Amino acid sequence: MSSATATLVTQEEPSRQSESNTQGKSAIQAISQGVTLPGVPSFTTIDKKRRWMLEHMAGAFRVFARKGFSEGMSGHISLRDPEHPDCFWTNPLGLHFGQVKVSDLILLNHAGEPVGGNRSRPANAAGFQIHGVLHKMYPQVNAACHAHSKYGKAWSTFAKPLDMINQDVTMFYGDAQAVYPEFGGVVLETEESLRLGRHLGTKGKLLILRNHGLLTVGQTVDEAAYLFTLAERSCEIQLQVDAAAAQGMEKKLIEPGAAEFTFKMTSDPEALYCEFQPDYEMEVELSNGRFLQ
Repeated sequence: MSSATATLVTQEEPSRQSESNTQGKSAIQAISQGVTLPGVPSFTTIDKKRRWMLEHMAGAFRVFARKGFSEGMSGHISLRDPEHPDCFWTNPLGLHFGQVKVSDLILLNHAGEPVGGNRSRPANAAGFQIHGVLHKMYPQVNAACHAHSKYGKAWSTFAKPLDMINQDVTMFYGDAQAVYPEFGGVVLETEESLRLGRHLGTKGKLLILRNHGLLTVGQTVDEAAYLFTLAERSCEIQLQVDAAAAQGMEKKLIEPGAAEFTFKMTSDPEALYCEFQPDYEMEVELSNGRFLQ
């Protein structure tokens, strides 16, 4: 809980009522009034699946660029290959997020060696250390996003988890978020990346890196990318709320039962995949699909 004055909002009865209304429904079914919103598609071949994954990965970089997450050469997204699980795709070092195309992406093995994709540029060594460990440590982590975004960097200086102060941030309720409480400079050593990875945990979706920024993971790149945009916005809102609380306004926190229920109904991988599609589809339209090349 933040050091600023805060109270809990008690909502036990509405939560119990909501549980009965949504029993047996997936998150997507519960939120869809009428036909159910389509989720993650299936494919007849690995090649088609890989192509689709890489298109969404390149799209995630473009979304990050439009949202202002670029910072020099910093930041990376990784995506486990669907055919070779010991390899992952990532972005080339020094290419602006807003210029990334499918044809720019690099495939690395777990030794950090480029084994596929575009090898005309290097990958980010710090990105390999961080993401390589996460993909090895957690089989469910197919994608990971990290960028030096403004509000993530600002909130990370407190080395604290986000408070449950609005409905959206409950997607990081409980073990879904964690804090890495150390800062040892640029992550170029395996031991540092192992310590970082262990703090995420098997249920982690967001890791706040002290004095560094944010890292999110997911089963799809869409899930990880949406969670990053949500975490960045949540840091912005937390800083604004805490500034108001410091001036004497009372901050009310969502009661744990209501936060847990909302987490269950909004944060499964299929729902989080769907959350990213409006941004992805808007990027296709705004860029005329140039990142698909």
